[in-house]
This record gives sequence, C-alpha cells and structure tokens, in this order.
Amino acid sequence: MKHPVYFKAAPGDPPPLTISIPRRARFDELDPLNIVWHGRYASWFEEARVALGDRHGIGYLDFFNRGITIPLKKFHADFHRPLTMNRAYRVEARLHWHEAARLDYDFRILDADGELMSSGYSVQLMIDRAQGVLVAKPEFFEEFCRQWRHGEI
Repeated sequence: MKHPVYFKAAPGDPPPLTISIPRRARFDELDPLNIVWHGRYASWFEEARVALGDRHGIGYLDFFNRGITIPLKKFHADFHRPLTMNRAYRVEARLHWHEAARLDYDFRILDADGELMSSGYSVQLMIDRAQGVLVAKPEFFEEFCRQWRHGEI
C-alpha cells in the first residue's frame, strides 16, 4: 500500500525532515484480540515525533523554555493492517515545511518487509504564555526554518 499524501508541498519548499525509530509491540499494548489497541498508535507516532523534534532542537522543551506550547490542533490515523506482538516495526515521522507558525507531521508504521501497517498525521499550533495563537514563527524557529530552507539541516 502506498503512503497517503496528507500535506502537499509547494514549489520551492524544502524536503520534509525525517526520522525512523525501531519499535516492537509489547504485551501491555495489546487488546483482547492480541493486536495493538488502536489508542496506542498515537503514542507510537508521538515517540517518532519527539525523536525528530529533539534531534533538531525543536522539541517540546525547546519551545516551552521560550514560553511557547505546541498543542495538537488535529490528529488523524489510518489503520491498514494490525500490529502484533514481538514483530519488528519502524515508525517514521516527517516534518513538512509550512510558512505559518505550525508543525505539520505525517507518520507511518512499517513492518520489517516495508509493508505499510498504519499512517497518519498531526498539526500542532504555537501558543504563547497568554494563550494566544502565534501567527508569526518565534525567532528561534524562524532561524531553524532558514537553515532548513538553505539545506543546512
């Protein structure tokens, strides 16, 4: 199955930033049918998202320490095939370019053969200490985006 396109790139946008992390389904993540409970997919996506943000200095604490929170605005998951215990998977997260002060991530979970098991996306906004939605990117994130656009990341 082909990876769904959740975010379309505009001409001149830099390519998405990507990370892939290994994962195995644990016993405590299974439902009574012996497959990963659907609510766990969000945490698997989040693990990859956190790893990508931390790798590039744009994780939760990087924003928080500058007085900004990045709550979810949207979250979506598509379940293509069930995840089962002790099989090897990889969870991929990709951060897509956006001109606005927001974070657009898409995700996919693949098995050891590269078969698409699940996919999804999230959109996070940037909120200041007064609970106002930021329209402009904060300075540190603007610098990060400049480096990204120029291929320095």
